[in-house]
Amino acid sequence: MNRLREKYIKKIVPKLIEVFKFSNVMEVPQIQKVNVNVGIGNFRENREAVESFVTDLANITSQKPYARTARLSIAGFKIRQGETVGYAVTLRGENMWAFLDKLLNVALPRVRDFRGLSDTSFDENGNYSFGIKEHVIFPEVNQNSTKGIRSLQVTVVMSGKNIEANKFLLKEIGVPFKKEEN
Repeated sequence: MNRLREKYIKKIVPKLIEVFKFSNVMEVPQIQKVNVNVGIGNFRENREAVESFVTDLANITSQKPYARTARLSIAGFKIRQGETVGYAVTLRGENMWAFLDKLLNVALPRVRDFRGLSDTSFDENGNYSFGIKEHVIFPEVNQNSTKGIRSLQVTVVMSGKNIEANKFLLKEIGVPFKKEEN
C-alpha cells in the first residue's frame, strides 16, 4: 500500500470524522481520481517533439496518455476538427496515490520560487484544479533531451461536495497551499 494512501486511511479519515462530525465513514470525502491534461499547442506540427512529450508524460504518470482531439475547427488557431490538440491521463487506485505522492513530495519542492498553490481553485463539486508551468520538475524527465517545455493541468476529483472538508483533506495529505497574507 502506498504511504500516502495509508496515511489517508489511518490518520486523516479519523481526523475528518472528528473535525467535521461525520456520522458515517462513507460521508468522509475521498480522492476518486486525478486527471492530468496537456495541450500540445504549437508543437502540433513537430512530430518528434510530440512523441518525445508523450513519452515524458507516460513516464511521469506511469500510464499511457490518450489523445484529445478538437471538437470544432478554429481558423484563427489553425485547428481542424478531429485534429489532436492535447493529451490526457486519468489516474485511479495505486497509480493515483503514487502520482500524488511524487507530485507533493518530489516535484513541487523542485519548483523555483514556489510560494504554494491557491486554496481557491475548487469548483462547485468540490474538485481541486491547479496548473504546473514546467513538466521538467518531475525526476523522470531528462531536461537535456526534452524537446520543449509543456505545462500540465492537474485536477483532483473528490467524492464530497463540502469544499471545506475537501480543503482540509488536501491540506492533511500535504498539498502546500499559499500562506495567508496579513
